[in-house]
Amino acid sequence: MDYKLELAQVPVSDVDRAKAFYVDQVGFVADHDHRVSEDLRFVQLTPPGSACSIVIGKGVTQAPVGSQPGLQLVVSDIEAAHAELAGRGIEVSEIQDLPGGPFVFFSDPDGNQWSVQQGSRAG
Repeated sequence: MDYKLELAQVPVSDVDRAKAFYVDQVGFVADHDHRVSEDLRFVQLTPPGSACSIVIGKGVTQAPVGSQPGLQLVVSDIEAAHAELAGRGIEVSEIQDLPGGPFVFFSDPDGNQWSVQQGSRAG
């Protein structure tokens, strides 16, 4: 039996601002933006090359805004990722050489925290 993680909820205060950040600055693909009702809007965004997406929206989670502390992306070239993120206007940390490999860190406008690691879990 395979168990595939395909969607993670990210609590945001302003859906349009968050969507613009993730699509225009981080470079995620906007897969869906569906308003079910006045109280429910579902926006699915996927990092390029990822099998897992995030969902932001209205009425999709009861978690406090900005409370997602540990989202992680994995890249093959941390220097290129750092340059791309910084070039898109994201406040990204300097590259940090940690026991799990080199990392950079950034947050979305609501304070949800992201790490970007060079390498992979299998590597």
